[in-house]
Amino acid sequence: MKPTVKIIGAGLAGSEAAWQLAIRGIQVELYEMKPLEMSPAHHKPYFAELVCSNSLRGAALVNGPGLLKEEMRRCGSLIMESAIANQTPAGGAMAVDRDKFSEYITEKIKSHPNLTVIEGRVDAIPEGNVIVASGPLTDGALFESIGELWGGDMTLHFYDAAAPIVSFSSIDMDKAFYASRYDKGDADYINCPMDKELYQAFVQELKTAEEAPVKGFEDKAVFEGCMPVEVMARRGEDTLRFGPMKPRGITDPKTGEEPYAVVQLRADNKEATMYNIVGFQTHLKFPEQKRVFSMIPGLEHAEFLRYGVMHRNSFISSPGRLDKFYRVIGKEHIMFAGQITGVEGYVESTASGLCCGINMARMLLGKEPIFFPTKTALGALAQHISGYVGKNFQPMNINFGLIDSLDERVKGKQAKYMKVAERALETLDGLIPSVMEDVR
Repeated sequence: MKPTVKIIGAGLAGSEAAWQLAIRGIQVELYEMKPLEMSPAHHKPYFAELVCSNSLRGAALVNGPGLLKEEMRRCGSLIMESAIANQTPAGGAMAVDRDKFSEYITEKIKSHPNLTVIEGRVDAIPEGNVIVASGPLTDGALFESIGELWGGDMTLHFYDAAAPIVSFSSIDMDKAFYASRYDKGDADYINCPMDKELYQAFVQELKTAEEAPVKGFEDKAVFEGCMPVEVMARRGEDTLRFGPMKPRGITDPKTGEEPYAVVQLRADNKEATMYNIVGFQTHLKFPEQKRVFSMIPGLEHAEFLRYGVMHRNSFISSPGRLDKFYRVIGKEHIMFAGQITGVEGYVESTASGLCCGINMARMLLGKEPIFFPTKTALGALAQHISGYVGKNFQPMNINFGLIDSLDERVKGKQAKYMKVAERALETLDGLIPSVMEDVR
């Protein structure tokens, strides 16, 4: 009998892991509760649904996400294949048409002969070879089953939020304008400028607007990389001007000057009929979102296609519980992938799924697993979740601080990061023959 792997969850990590196994000849049973049951964060029936932004963040090699994406592309990532095929303009970032992106992945998975999709909720970790990629919203009986691997107490949590989406046809382009920061590349963003008086009034309304109740929510429990705008507003009047409303490098064509503050919108689909409000994660009540965000010039009569939402994310305190291959220590036939491991972000979740798929296949084929060196972004991320030695393990996006330092001094941050990236890709290229040797 051919070896079979059961994967729980068809998000980014589960979909990537399933694909890596299938193309290496391993039979996969992919369990997904959608569309029979939807979590608070999900809206569509497709696999690998992007529940927050449609951006996969920076595209350049001189930033962590850009390097990680290139490493995954070289390793045959399905998610990267879909991202490239369904890319939308986003300046220096990589953004995708979220529906076409997920549809592409769903079709590829459902049509592969080594993949069997089983719809329905999973309430316990099954016997055999398993990859748990159930996501940070895992709850109920499965949550309890995971906890039993470590005596019950295995998760921490933080709160995550998504930004609203508006229709392009409802944006008043007499008040908004297209521009890119410092005029770099194409003018892919819609910009809504504010003067000082309006900005101050807007911040005050954000600070006092009514929030939707979220059990156990506290400002301090918010993940810093996805902080609600109302929480930022409470941290100080200028916090938003140094964050998502930063005006630096934007010129208002009506005045020829830099605005006091600016709200940016980015296309959410290839047709550019939908735009998300960049960095405006929120958990305000829906009527309050409509009221306060309608203060933004150009959005006075905006049609909200989706309001922002907030949800609790749970993750394993992975150091000491998972090894550098994302395996449960002492139960190596069980792997975890995605945000539940303590990686944070679309790209990082995908990377963990890619590593799990490759190495589960290698183990079932009688080969040693591959550990990507910590000179690479893939290896640095795995080292963070397995080898973190601090007292307060928290979700982490990929960044150059996690990757091994250079042995030489390089002047200038951009030049230094490019050297790190070049070394990472050179190191990875030496492993590619082993990574890809079983692909059929």
